Amino acid sequence: MKKQSINLACSLALLGSVQSDGATVIPLWDQQIPGTVTDEPETIDHHTEGDNRRFHHVSEPTLTLYPSSESEPHPFVIICPGGGYRFLSFDKEGIEIAEWLNTLGISAGVLKYRTPNNRTGALHDANRALEWTRTHATELNIDPTHVGMIGFSAGAHLTAAAAQKEPKQNFSMLIYPAYLYQPASVTLVKSITVNAETPPAFIAQAQDDKQFYRSALAYALALDEAGVSTELHLHARGGHGYGSRDFGRPAHQWTVLCEAWLRDQNILSPSD
Repeated sequence: MKKQSINLACSLALLGSVQSDGATVIPLWDQQIPGTVTDEPETIDHHTEGDNRRFHHVSEPTLTLYPSSESEPHPFVIICPGGGYRFLSFDKEGIEIAEWLNTLGISAGVLKYRTPNNRTGALHDANRALEWTRTHATELNIDPTHVGMIGFSAGAHLTAAAAQKEPKQNFSMLIYPAYLYQPASVTLVKSITVNAETPPAFIAQAQDDKQFYRSALAYALALDEAGVSTELHLHARGGHGYGSRDFGRPAHQWTVLCEAWLRDQNILSPSD
């Protein structure tokens, strides 16, 4: 192991607890957690999808770190799993995404935000994760100008909400976002504001995601009207809730398109 990797591992061990897979779990709040917290015990549902854990009744927000082995300071992405703000789809829309980002030389942190039905608490947690990341940029060996966020479904809504204020993301990635459009329109919901300071975004969704696909259109249109760079991919087929898994539909190739966007934005170096 390289000396820098040893130093990074030691730094992470001091910041939080190390899991069996080598990831480090960081408690986000050292003292009193702002806002409301559920008093129900946290549970994990192994049965609904089998190979994907669903975390319910989250009351202790954390950031689980999956560092890249890159020696130079590199990008960092906070991952917001989906689950309708009712639970967190932690493997499919969290850990598996971190593993993909690691292959690109990007460090990642999976955000475990408060549930159920606690959007205010979840936003506190997302903003705290961004603040914590920037505070510990040196220990994490990350480039503080390349701190982004990626979200899925409700997690994409949370990503957009956390892009509204400091400490902001430098870039956003919204994958099959939910809850971003007003009924029977492609107008952005009033609770989300966009302006010229909103970070550039990559957005991917499928048109047969009937309940939510207008979220992608609404956010992309709002960014365009504000003069913010955005890349929108609206695929004909793909459904909802697939994470980075390839089930053979066009929308499931979003990771290839997203990598190209990251390189075009100079967040990653251009391909050789």
